This record gives sequence, C-alpha cells and structure tokens, in this order.
Amino acid sequence: MLRIQHLTKTYGDKKAVDDLSLHICPGEIYGFIGHNGAGKTTTLKSCCGILQFEGGDILVDGISIRTDPLACKRQMAYIPDNPDLYEYMTGIQYLNFIGDVFGVPGPLRAERIEEYGALFELAGDLTQPVSAYSHGMKQKLAILSALLHDPKLLLMDEPFVGLDPKAAHQLKQLMHRLCDRGGAIFFSTHVLEVAEKLCDKVAIIRGGRLVRAGSMEEVRGDDSLEEVFLELVEEKEGQG
Repeated sequence: MLRIQHLTKTYGDKKAVDDLSLHICPGEIYGFIGHNGAGKTTTLKSCCGILQFEGGDILVDGISIRTDPLACKRQMAYIPDNPDLYEYMTGIQYLNFIGDVFGVPGPLRAERIEEYGALFELAGDLTQPVSAYSHGMKQKLAILSALLHDPKLLLMDEPFVGLDPKAAHQLKQLMHRLCDRGGAIFFSTHVLEVAEKLCDKVAIIRGGRLVRAGSMEEVRGDDSLEEVFLELVEEKEGQG
C-alpha cells in the first residue's frame, strides 16, 4: 500500500531523511518511532505530497507521488500533529468542504458525519466555529475529515496527542476496522506503549536514518520496545 524507496530529503546541508526504505502492506498498522527531529514528520509529509524530496520515490498502491500526486492523494488521508483547520468555518462547513474536495456523495457524507460525529462526541459541536474548539476537538474534527472519503492509506503524525482516553480508544478501534477492510496505516509516535500494543510492525528512525524495522517480535525480541529503543539511541550516541 505504501512503498518508500531510498527517500532522501535535505534542508540546506542537513539530511533530514537519509536513504530511507520501508514497505507498508495492506492490513498493517505500522508504527514510526523516533525522538523529535529524527525525521518522522518530514517522512510523513513527503509521503502525502506536502514536501518535495531530492532522492528516491514513494509509491501509494503502486502509484508514484512524484508523477501522479493527485491519484495518490485520492487514496490517502493525512492527520498532522497540529491540525491546521479553517477556523472561520463551522465544523460542519469544514467537513462539507472536505467532502466536496474528495467528491463524497451527499447521503454517504451525511451518514459518515453522523456516525463519526457520534463516535467522537462531536456531533453537538459541529455548528460551532472551529475557532471556538479546544485542541482536542480540533484533533477529533481532523480525524472525522480524514475518514470522510474512506481512505485506503491513513498517515498520522502523533495522532493520540491531545485526545482524551475515550477518543483515543475509539481511534484505535477505527484503525483496526480500516485495516480489516484491507487498508493500511503508517503513524508516528513517541509513546512506546501505544506502539507496542497497537502495531503489527514498527520502524525506529534516528538522525534521519532507519536503525531497526520489522514485526514487533523482531524488533523487540525478548526485551520491551522501550529497552530496545533506548539501546539503539545509546548505541548511536556512542558511535557519534
């Protein structure tokens, strides 16, 4: 569903992502772990066509984001770590705008807004302006808008930050549902416990380079994921 091939992205003299290759298959929840500044957000933004990159390629369901970005974007949704929404709109206006962008038919759109609005307890606030929303409410609205066109690939940057426990639980259930239907999810997190419980596979990035990737069992071995992560960090610092 998502194939990252030798991705390289630079900012001036600094390589934010250095020759990164990953393959996320249909049905997989794939976690992306690393410290702030490790290259997680840059990778995700490159995958969804927000950032141009210097080297490699990214394929969504076999289609290159370089050569046909619109076809790729029709099949995916991206939830950033800090949702940048149109605050002058009401919640329902924003959802209808996103529905128009992706060509979601009216009856189906209304059905999904009703379902997800009730699920995240946001239905009663959709007539309010987005500017009046708390961070958690904005996060919920971003999730609703991302699910509106039923994407095959869901990209998320620290999706659980700002969500209350009930909303976080609902999001995890929806992630499993999407993957059960043959979709795939690639998301970054620094909450290792979440990755350990939720992910089928995980990749650890450090200084823009991939240091470990595979199934949770392969990466973790006999240790907890946190111990593996700290080991890798110390190992890299020792080499530096």
